[in-house]
Amino acid sequence: MKLRSLLGALAGLLLAAPVSAQSTLKIVMHSDLKVLDPIWASAQISRTHGYMVYDTLFGLDGDLKPQPQMVGAWTVDPAGLVYSFTLRDGLSWHDGAPVTAEDCIASLKRWGSRDVMGIKLMAHVKELSAPDAKTIRMELSQPYGLVLDSLAKPAGIVPFMMPKRIAEAPATQQLKDPTGSGPFIFKADEWRPGDKVVYVKNPKYVPRAEPPANFAGGKVVKLDRVEWTSIADPQTAVNALENGEVDALESVAHDLLPLVEKRKGIDVQRGAYASQYALRPNWLHPPFNDPRMRLALGYAIDQKGYLDAAVGDPKFWRLCKTYFGCGTPLATEAGTNGLLEGNVDKAKALLKEAGYDGRPIVLLQVSDLASLANLAPVAKAQLERVGFKVDMRPADWQTHLSRVMRKEPPEDRGWNVTLSSTGVLDVVNPVTSLFLNSACDKASAGWSCDAKIEELRNAFALEPDAAKRKAIAEQIQARAMELGTHYPLGEWYSASAVSSRTKGWLRPPSTTAFWNVEVTKR
Repeated sequence: MKLRSLLGALAGLLLAAPVSAQSTLKIVMHSDLKVLDPIWASAQISRTHGYMVYDTLFGLDGDLKPQPQMVGAWTVDPAGLVYSFTLRDGLSWHDGAPVTAEDCIASLKRWGSRDVMGIKLMAHVKELSAPDAKTIRMELSQPYGLVLDSLAKPAGIVPFMMPKRIAEAPATQQLKDPTGSGPFIFKADEWRPGDKVVYVKNPKYVPRAEPPANFAGGKVVKLDRVEWTSIADPQTAVNALENGEVDALESVAHDLLPLVEKRKGIDVQRGAYASQYALRPNWLHPPFNDPRMRLALGYAIDQKGYLDAAVGDPKFWRLCKTYFGCGTPLATEAGTNGLLEGNVDKAKALLKEAGYDGRPIVLLQVSDLASLANLAPVAKAQLERVGFKVDMRPADWQTHLSRVMRKEPPEDRGWNVTLSSTGVLDVVNPVTSLFLNSACDKASAGWSCDAKIEELRNAFALEPDAAKRKAIAEQIQARAMELGTHYPLGEWYSASAVSSRTKGWLRPPSTTAFWNVEVTKR
């Protein structure tokens, strides 16, 4: 009887114990997630959400070269006019339906109506068709050298694939249904904006066989659950990491890095790629519908002031005048003579010539992101120094993003000047660069409008010779500087902090990847 009772007790304990502990990673992201549609908005946090739940036809590898991702095989005819992409086996949506070529075509069309690089690609697409359920046929009107680069675009507005029933919605309409085919599933029932975002492993996801490299290769998920925890105060976030309440901080305020670097059990990791700060004027409304007023902004800017205030430690920033990123193949200072150096007298002269009437400039400030919060006060001081009256409007990132997309006058929920940060890999050429898009209503927020810039961007995309492409890029930069599409404020590097309990972090450009990451027990 005693043996039988003991065996019964042991059996009860075994049944009560969990079969295996759930692997959960908790991380404080750089911003709270409020927009689920990464095609509607190009915000980094929405894009990172996109990489969790969606997948792409191609992805950039460790050498930043396009590699098949959802595509199993592809061909192009000798004339360079017809591309054929075959989807690989095992692809399914989170709701269990198979991924089809029709789904991908609808997704490409939606992306191609909104993204700067997608718009350029679609301008050369004669027809998109699906000969069968797994084949995407793309026929071009003329050879276009950036087809694969476009499909592997890693940032900005990424060509994520969605079910046709979702992707057929206009790109101007914000989607609420995050059904994808990616490695994680979004838990809508646990989403608490301002508090927590939850993803769980997609058990049906079939990763590629190759080793992971940036956005290419096998996206092997080693976590059962990922929780994005919102902690607005940077010091409180650091304390949570030190106390083991979270496992990682996606972004650490630069002024806190000396403190974090001294903590045992925490690894500080500098971003592999720089980001570019930029100031953008709104072309739609006075006073920056006048090119002389926009050029005055370029003369008023002193890059060092922005970088000192926003970053501080010089090892995390550098002065850089080129639109295309310092150290990149197209880096140039064409058209920048005298600009971006705080030329107060020249800026004042342009204001006088243009007849500035003293109306206040509505300057938007992102108040809740450490990497951006200190930019607007510097802009206010520098603009006031040359004679502008400035009305600075602070808001959290998501509210700011909604306002930036509005075309109303500044006094009616619109704006005159905004400041932003973009990964350098997003701006390495005139086609990928969101702010160089000068297609008027089809341009990004700021709505720059210039037929010559668009003509040159088209010529760049079609030109096969590297030296000639560089010459075209120089022409584009010179004209864009003169017209004031936007102005670079210098480059900076982010830093993240992760617990030594974690391993396997990949550092692809423009986002945080959660595949390949592991976390040990707390």
